[in-house]
Amino acid sequence: MSRRQFIAVASLANALVALYLHLWKLGLTGTLSCSGSGGCAYVQGSPYGWFLGIDVALIGAVGYTLLFVVATIGSLPAFEQARWPTRALQLMVWPAVLFTLRLKYGEFIVLKSFCQWCAISAVTITVFAVLVTLEARAERRRDAVA
Repeated sequence: MSRRQFIAVASLANALVALYLHLWKLGLTGTLSCSGSGGCAYVQGSPYGWFLGIDVALIGAVGYTLLFVVATIGSLPAFEQARWPTRALQLMVWPAVLFTLRLKYGEFIVLKSFCQWCAISAVTITVFAVLVTLEARAERRRDAVA
């Protein structure tokens, strides 16, 4: 499995989780599946669950969907050697890393809470940052050899 394919699959899974959290906030699902501490509901309902009046889960669902689309297209044989998918992924992933740092600060330091879904997303976006960095380096080495 290529890096882009991994990003595509993991993005799809995270987009579905983020959509679930957004639908929960809208009252369209039942109880929130979370650890027994109730931290997910607390974090989701806090001011850190919103950014500029927009649900953070909705931002995540849209962001992960865009990552899924770009990584999927970039995995197609016609685009396997193209540089633009990696650049586009970098332009989406690195701001997401910064946004995640803001959210983790709010969750851990300010709210003193823990949301397992948020933690999975934070780990995922961190892994994506490593993968797109490795992909960019591999492209530079490939170009230097050619």
